[in-house]
Amino acid sequence: MRDTFVKTLIEIAKEDKNVHLITGDLGFGVLKPFWEQLPDQFTNAGIAEQNMTSFAAGLALEGKTVFTYSIGNFPTLRAVEQIRNDCAYHDANVKIVCIGGGFVYGSLGMSHHATEDLSIIRALPNVTVLAPGDLIEAEHATRAIYNHKGTCYLRLGRGGEKRIHDKIDDFQIGKAIKIKGGEKVAIFSTGAIFDEALEASEILSKEGINPALYTFPTVKPIDRLTIEECAKNFDLIVTVEEHNVVGGFGSAVSEVTAELVGTKARVLKVGLNDMYSSIVGSQKYLRGVYGMSASQIAEKVLENQKDA
Repeated sequence: MRDTFVKTLIEIAKEDKNVHLITGDLGFGVLKPFWEQLPDQFTNAGIAEQNMTSFAAGLALEGKTVFTYSIGNFPTLRAVEQIRNDCAYHDANVKIVCIGGGFVYGSLGMSHHATEDLSIIRALPNVTVLAPGDLIEAEHATRAIYNHKGTCYLRLGRGGEKRIHDKIDDFQIGKAIKIKGGEKVAIFSTGAIFDEALEASEILSKEGINPALYTFPTVKPIDRLTIEECAKNFDLIVTVEEHNVVGGFGSAVSEVTAELVGTKARVLKVGLNDMYSSIVGSQKYLRGVYGMSASQIAEKVLENQKDA
């Protein structure tokens, strides 16, 4: 996803000289093409993410469209006060980009596990939150936040994500994308963990359950219409996120269903169960440790179907 983001941003920045990219002293291998081609639109702020964010807000308030770039929690949790006070409060045109949502940097430990970022950033007024599920969604999301005025958060994987779409004809901020229809169970996924949701749906199909499958590139504003429609027509909605289940994507979906009258769907949230990871390992390994693998998602759906 990060290569797709950089390639897309270069195309945008060549057309718009007001686009500026700031890195917190990271990503030089992947950002090299940007600074080589557009040196006047690039700044290395050093290992100082709070300063980077305030600097970005200042540029934005002077008419620039600014992208800040770093990994894991660094551009978000380390700088949350600056995002709140300097960017969001002023509706500044700053686009915060996190490479490595979830357990991407799993071998580097808890400090690099981005598992609370969605909940914390979506709680800030005036911030739009996107977490694309594949390369095509990442490209569209990059262009969408560029065109969207105000503060945005873009949560990306690192690389090697499975391709979902051949193309997307009508990508919109705030709209989920239906991958396939189904009966009784609807699986909602956000971010790069979509590959586990897709594989889980294939496992369930072999067990006689045909789940509908949706990807939610936008976490805020959440697609209320899709959630409401599924809540009316399915028995179980399963949310899948590589993130804490408290306050994140599953909570955003639950906030919608809790206000509905006369619907039948229950919500099952799959994610990190309100804890920190004290274990290190690959992203795939940690998903399995914390109950987010495809087989574990399918098992939880089957258990909940039996209880229904």
